[in-house]
Amino acid sequence: MKNSVLSRLSLEEKVSILTGEDIWRTYGASGKLKQLFLTDGPSGLRMVDLKENKPFKATALPTCHVLANTWNEKLAYEYASVIADECIVHGGDILLGPGINIKRSPLCGRNFEYFSEDPYLTGMLGKAYVRGLQDKGVGACIKHYCANNSEYDRCYQSSEVDERTLREIYLRPFEMCLEEKPWTVMCSYNPINGIYASENRKLLHDVLRKELGFDGLIMSDWGAVHNPLLAVKATLDLCMPYHKDYKEVLIKAVQEGRLTEEEINERVVKVLELIEKSEQNSSKRKITFTDRERHVKAVETAKEGAVLLKNEGGVLPFTNRADGSGKYSKIFFYGVNIKSPVTSGGGSGRVETAFTQKPLYELISASTGIATTFAEESRWEPCWRSVYKQAYEADVSVIALGNDASIEGEGFNRCTMRLSKEQEDIILNISSHSEKTVVILYAGSAVDMSAWIDYVDAVVFAGFAGEGANEALCELLCGRANFSGKLSETFPRSLQDTFKGGKTYDGETDLYDDGIFVGYRYYDREKKDVMFPFGYGLSYSTFEYGNIRLVKNGECDYDILYDITNTSDTEGKEISQVYVKDVSSMVRRPEKELKAFSKDNILPHQTKTVQVKLDFSSFACYNVSLDRWYVENGDFEVLVGGSSRNLPLKLKLRVELPQEEQFSDG
Repeated sequence: MKNSVLSRLSLEEKVSILTGEDIWRTYGASGKLKQLFLTDGPSGLRMVDLKENKPFKATALPTCHVLANTWNEKLAYEYASVIADECIVHGGDILLGPGINIKRSPLCGRNFEYFSEDPYLTGMLGKAYVRGLQDKGVGACIKHYCANNSEYDRCYQSSEVDERTLREIYLRPFEMCLEEKPWTVMCSYNPINGIYASENRKLLHDVLRKELGFDGLIMSDWGAVHNPLLAVKATLDLCMPYHKDYKEVLIKAVQEGRLTEEEINERVVKVLELIEKSEQNSSKRKITFTDRERHVKAVETAKEGAVLLKNEGGVLPFTNRADGSGKYSKIFFYGVNIKSPVTSGGGSGRVETAFTQKPLYELISASTGIATTFAEESRWEPCWRSVYKQAYEADVSVIALGNDASIEGEGFNRCTMRLSKEQEDIILNISSHSEKTVVILYAGSAVDMSAWIDYVDAVVFAGFAGEGANEALCELLCGRANFSGKLSETFPRSLQDTFKGGKTYDGETDLYDDGIFVGYRYYDREKKDVMFPFGYGLSYSTFEYGNIRLVKNGECDYDILYDITNTSDTEGKEISQVYVKDVSSMVRRPEKELKAFSKDNILPHQTKTVQVKLDFSSFACYNVSLDRWYVENGDFEVLVGGSSRNLPLKLKLRVELPQEEQFSDG
């Protein structure tokens, strides 16, 4: 099809195909070509109704950082499948997601759209997400390629990053997601080592296309193209949105011999192939979730992605799990998020929903019969005497606070990890009048809790939990469901404890001199205490690990088996994490790196055997002298447990690849 179509197109039509017809659609060549509708994700459909010029209403799923806190690949698949359904309903062909950039700093304003500080966890969830979309005939667009880890001056500030760091941390999730053959990749705004991503032939052509084998379409982020000629030379296929000068610049370049028509044809073919792929997959575009089922999936994701960070004295749940009766006679609720929780950060990832949440205090009262009172913030000075009186008279106070789209959003970074002074004071003042205090946090990334955490009994990190937040929290707080989320990023004690205090840029460049030591790798190297480590999360259940063993299937090919026992009377899901440590290496490596994980439901007092696989990639680092991934012979340790700082199981193994493959005497 593409060759016959190509032969009928004029040069003017060809160059027109290489930019959008408008903000959202590809060029239709006056009806000669099917137009594809590109639409925002990644946390739900954000598609514009062109007739009404406003977004369609859609299911506001929890944002992707909450999905990441579930550590659940099956749920990531279903989450994307929900979005695919709504693409099908409204005519969306390509979803602009998932975002698989690494959370290098907790200050990045767009962290709520991304999965993790860890490339392996990001890659595994990203792969499941891509499958969930494309199994329904909706194309995925993995983004933002690459090294886009800050929103500050994102269009012009160069990410200065060395080759090994780029490969091991920032390119690795893209490399993993390419295994699922996403239809498209979106380049980022920023320059990488001084060359804009849209013009960076090394990254687009040499690495992405040739080395990693991507055969789909590369599109720009909206407005990321600075020089159309250099973008085409770099093998960028589609400039979005419509660019009024794009056609003229490219035609003039062909006429002057600076660009050949064959180079134009190569890029046009990629657009035609994408159209053809969409048409060939049209039979897959079948809706499988009802409107109600999509909402239920939003609730399920919020429930599995909520992380219980503190539960001193068993203040939660509000009911006795054995008989379901209430432990408390009165609960006081404070904060506007109790009624209308923040569903998302700001920017292109924000979803318009028609769903209206019921206040959390109403849901909990109806579920348990416990009496509740409520007070919320006001534009005017609230009556603190009344607030403190209600807190004092209740058995427990629940405070729901955090950030919103004015604090975390696209195009800007946070200035601090702390809540506002007003919010910190609210927590301290209410907790001083309360017998017990529970804090629910709404935020898209790590929060500094040092000013108040010692004064409260329980902390729940809800994140930006979408349209089902209150239903999910009701089930969790009342003990109808068990907490099973774990942090997909480290929560440091303060911004000062992060690398360079989060300020890695100078207005011209963002220097990646932390290298491969990002997230928990950095805190491990510096031996820093943290507020909550990567992979941390509490449960109403308790678990013990034991009996680790190994089955060797081949060199660098192992099955790791271990037992987890639920030592409590409560059914629960445990996320077990498998880290690999290179004991002695010719190059500097992290203390340990996540290489496998499993989420398993375990009945009370049941022991379950978990099995995971380790392969070549589990032991490899990127060797810049060899220009490839390389495993060095020697001793490794496999560490298993419930978080990056709680790894009770250890197993030693020795890798002995053929000597002709080695460049050391390890």
